[in-house]
Amino acid sequence: MRFLRSSGILLHPTSLPGRFGIGDLGPQALAFADFLAESGQSIWQVLPLGPTGYGDAPYQCFSAFAGNPLLISPEELATAGYLAQSDIADVPAFPAGQVDFGWVVPYKIDLLRKAHRNFTPTAQFDEFAQTQDDWLDPFARFMALKSANNGRAWTEWTTQIADPGEAAFHKFVQFEFYRQWNNLHTYCAKRGIRLFGDLPIYVAHDSADVWSNPELFNLDERGHPTLVAGVPPDYFSATGQLWGNPIYRWQRMADTGFGWWIDRFRATLQTVDMVRLDHFRGFEAYWAVPANEATAVNGEWRKAPGAELFEAARRQLGDLPIVAENLGVITPEVESLRAKFGFPGMAVLQFAFGTDPQAPTFRPHSYPREMVAYTGTHDNDTTMGWWTATGAGSSTRSLDDIAHERDFARAYLATDGREMNWAFIRAIFQSVADTAIAPLQDVLGLGSEARMNTPATTSGNWKWRFTEGALTTEIRDRLRELSRLYDRC
Repeated sequence: MRFLRSSGILLHPTSLPGRFGIGDLGPQALAFADFLAESGQSIWQVLPLGPTGYGDAPYQCFSAFAGNPLLISPEELATAGYLAQSDIADVPAFPAGQVDFGWVVPYKIDLLRKAHRNFTPTAQFDEFAQTQDDWLDPFARFMALKSANNGRAWTEWTTQIADPGEAAFHKFVQFEFYRQWNNLHTYCAKRGIRLFGDLPIYVAHDSADVWSNPELFNLDERGHPTLVAGVPPDYFSATGQLWGNPIYRWQRMADTGFGWWIDRFRATLQTVDMVRLDHFRGFEAYWAVPANEATAVNGEWRKAPGAELFEAARRQLGDLPIVAENLGVITPEVESLRAKFGFPGMAVLQFAFGTDPQAPTFRPHSYPREMVAYTGTHDNDTTMGWWTATGAGSSTRSLDDIAHERDFARAYLATDGREMNWAFIRAIFQSVADTAIAPLQDVLGLGSEARMNTPATTSGNWKWRFTEGALTTEIRDRLRELSRLYDRC
């Protein structure tokens, strides 16, 4: 699929400012959409929107279909009449620049429970519950049973009896999440902003998806995974990445016409305008690791029926506005699959100046038009963090590597390095790539303290937030000028 020449910003809604400890879908989200429009941007890219579980990671969710309760705006709950203004007047002194999940989760859930007590089902709620019943009812029952079992993983549950009121609460939460998200989606559309979503290839083992569809996953008789997902050693990690998600039984999915996947594509594309398909290479062949391994080193590549899946999805859904995340160990077969369906790939400028074999393809003079170019992604250090790195804590960049990359980047971008973040943004904006995306951290010129995620780590991630006043008129005008110069407005 060919996208119009445009540009945008990567910012997960949890990183929005506000007084409730975590970014949400309320007034600050609308204000950010305004900033995008005023700065000549037409894309807002987000991470997966599901209800987060282990490690607060948006790539490990309790459902592939449900929304994250933490993104629900208390102010919008008050506007809807579910909370009184007094309920949101005395807010704890949450930190402004990061999310303290241990503090914010109980606070937000308590507000949601109070809102539910004031909620009377409406015709709109009944319609939502009916049209979304295929995933909503299993998800609500899963969460209710999880609560009855003190939050334990479903393979450790000792009771199968749940409070019906708890299931009703989770249905209300999903109704409210989608009400607020749809309002934001409509507002963005009116401002000429497309929402760019993210669809992870795998789902968490401790999820409603696996619990309610165990036959679709490689599990033993007790429900534990026998094969888990990851990637072999690469430029992110010397021992690979062991994600731990259960591997699909692809043949079983094919036998059902890929119904679960098609439902997932349909639900995602009702929520966003375009979608990044995470770990695209896993649809051609996936790295399968025995569940008892401590790292991802001892896995093997196994073929996946990606072509059959995408053919089935296209027959039912039409052309798919998918961007293929084709980073990592990419083979000609993977690129052939991507080209067959016309999915644009990705290029990350931060990888352009090192010694990785893919580095030449990440340099702007090598881009094809059908490309989404990034300064960096949520898995990278910020551009300024990368530029000022000393090598401490890095398993892949020696001091010599860093010196070489700096010299090459300085020469290639014709810059003295004083504003490397803007040199990066200019480079991808002026490239022929149809789409150019910069994380907001790079627009703001922030260092490693603003990094969103460090792959192969399980703590300290997903916390960054920008603060009020950071989006200055100078930044707005600078972005708009670059978009105007390079025909991205």
